[in-house]
Amino acid sequence: MYTPIRSSRLYEQIVAQIQDRIVQGELQSGDRLPSERELTEQFGVSRTAVREAVKVLHEKGLVEIRPGSGTFVASLADSTTEIFRDSLGLMVETRLDKGLLHLMQVRSILEPEIAAIAAAMVTEDDIPPMTLEVETMEVAIDDADTFIEADLAFHLALARATQNPLFPILIDPIIDLLREQRRRMILNRKNAVRGQIHHRQILAAVIKRDPDAARKAMTAHMGQVAADSESLSAIYN
Repeated sequence: MYTPIRSSRLYEQIVAQIQDRIVQGELQSGDRLPSERELTEQFGVSRTAVREAVKVLHEKGLVEIRPGSGTFVASLADSTTEIFRDSLGLMVETRLDKGLLHLMQVRSILEPEIAAIAAAMVTEDDIPPMTLEVETMEVAIDDADTFIEADLAFHLALARATQNPLFPILIDPIIDLLREQRRRMILNRKNAVRGQIHHRQILAAVIKRDPDAARKAMTAHMGQVAADSESLSAIYN
């Protein structure tokens, strides 16, 4: 299954081979790796090298170590999202003056096109999750925490409706890192009401499979969010 290793840095070559099989799709999320003894035999290396390789794969987010059960391939999308979120989080923390502004700018570019593509590619199975989140926001106008979680879930469901797995990876960390800013905005009931008007328009356009209308509705929503963000900055600065 694997190629025997002959090198002074054995664990790196083990990592490379397993990582390549994951990226190529030969190993899928949830697949169990061979036991430590089996990997030792297949690679022709010591257990120390195998343990170090598994440790590195775990640190990369490529595998999960379950005590008593073994080592399993992690979800590549989930691990990529987590790495992306950590990187964005670090950027925001170290550039407080511009970090949130930059995230909003990226979101304003991505989300209108996500909405348009979702309207073109949406399936019947995609509609109920989006509808549920819009309905949840409808009854949670005065409940900031519930409204925000439903808002986040709606935008993620919209990204998934594009049928492009990269969009959820890109958009999830961005809107998640804006959670606190959004919480402050939603404390103003008028902001929540305005946002909900746009959410309903976006959903309606997607259900009608109208990309242009979906793009326009999301663009209007991003404009509203930007305006609310500016008002929030004026209050807190």
